[in-house]
Amino acid sequence: MSATTRTSSSSDATASTGLAAGTLIACCLVVCLAQIGVAVPATLNGLFQESLHPIGSQLTWISDAFLLPISVLELTFGVLGDLFGRKRLLIGGTLLMAAGETVSATAGGVHMLWAGQALAGLGAAALFPTSLAMIVAGTRSHGDRAKVIALWAAFLSTGGALAPVLGGLTGNYGSWRWSFVVVAILALIGAAVSRLLAHDSSSPQGRSLDIGGQITIGAGLFALLYAVIQGPTDGWGSPPVVVAFVLAAVFLALFVVAEQRAASPLLRLDLFTNRAFAVASVVAVVGMFSFLGTAYATSIRLGPIQHQSPLRTSVAFLLLNGLTLLLTPLTSRLLARLPARRLLALGLILIAAGDFLAATLSVDDRALTSLVLPLGLVGVGFAFTVSSITATAVNTVPTSLEGMASATANQLRDFGFTLGPAVIGAIALSQAAARFNTALAHSALPVAAKSAAGAVASAGGPLAVNSVPAASPPGAAAPLAAQALGHGFSLGYLVCGCAALAACLLVALALRGHHAQPEQPVAG
Repeated sequence: MSATTRTSSSSDATASTGLAAGTLIACCLVVCLAQIGVAVPATLNGLFQESLHPIGSQLTWISDAFLLPISVLELTFGVLGDLFGRKRLLIGGTLLMAAGETVSATAGGVHMLWAGQALAGLGAAALFPTSLAMIVAGTRSHGDRAKVIALWAAFLSTGGALAPVLGGLTGNYGSWRWSFVVVAILALIGAAVSRLLAHDSSSPQGRSLDIGGQITIGAGLFALLYAVIQGPTDGWGSPPVVVAFVLAAVFLALFVVAEQRAASPLLRLDLFTNRAFAVASVVAVVGMFSFLGTAYATSIRLGPIQHQSPLRTSVAFLLLNGLTLLLTPLTSRLLARLPARRLLALGLILIAAGDFLAATLSVDDRALTSLVLPLGLVGVGFAFTVSSITATAVNTVPTSLEGMASATANQLRDFGFTLGPAVIGAIALSQAAARFNTALAHSALPVAAKSAAGAVASAGGPLAVNSVPAASPPGAAAPLAAQALGHGFSLGYLVCGCAALAACLLVALALRGHHAQPEQPVAG
């Protein structure tokens, strides 16, 4: 979609909804920025492997260091926006992103890169729910919301489409560090635009900070993700991983108790008594897990496994993210004319079909044309899914709870995003390690080569073996590592496809016969 078309769409949306044009521009810009921050590392995984030499799960933590604060803190930022005004959060979030991306650009090792990405993720955690709540608060009816939500989702996906191009160009012709520099500059521009154009809004009635809820959900989600990510490296039965799973269960249970007792809960659990909202919430986690798990598997396949350039990798990510932007007019019309559940089910079945096709591809197939159909199906499915999830969640709650509903929808979506790399990385790397060790033990390689490859694999897994120089002693085992990794990440695609199919069945069965509420004016 051209810039002219996007501007025209924005004008049409503001004319029909009464939403201030400056607010819409600022919100669309910052959600695009936040999504660029989420997606940039995916095209650079190969360069991170070559430059920083991460071992075991360290590569997965680069992506999840950004995503974890988003998953943990979105509900809190939703409350802060309701209480103190959302414009402040737009400005503060963009400045935090600028600081975090600057730290990432200057990182001398993987731990400093984690720190920079976590700081940038903290800023993005403010931007996702705040931008959506601001445009929802400015609309007058459910039909109007469908239009601006589709536009918001289109700019979110525009960020996902721009990120691989940015990563590909800077990684191919400069350095991965320049990707973070560019994002930092864009964040400063976003702060200036938000300061000049955005109109403030808030919804403080009945809202207050829920410290107990924030501590328990933060600790629970962090413990869960730690266990999932570290399981393949430390061993699923290792004390740290087992303790992390136990702590996750305890703190998440405490979160439910805290929310039931809080005078002003971080998350009103009675929202989930609304069947459409509850189903949309589950599908948000499972569907977005499937999508970003697919993206993560693709980034590892093309980067650290096949050693393709960031520019070639960016082509695959354009298929995954760029189609949402092109399909925005169609998505908006479909949301206005069809029940959101139908579009949601269609999107999920397309994601499942694309993943099942991707699972059949050989790791030796380096042709980008082989990825066009499977990743194209996933990209179209994501375009339909992300807008219909948001519309279903926000349009089924009272006006006074729109801020909470939008923050919850965002948090669940981004928790699914966070689970994608964590779970798929855990499954794929575990399977690859087991398959590589078996293949190495039964191979005809010289004893010295086996010993050297085994030592490298023990320290860094099959990814490390696959990245050593071919002429070195462990390099003789690199083809075995590539095949093992190909098998592991093909299984990852299969898991993503099954997750999307299960979510589709949930929509079809749980929302069968459910009808959207009739359109009513919303106080604006």
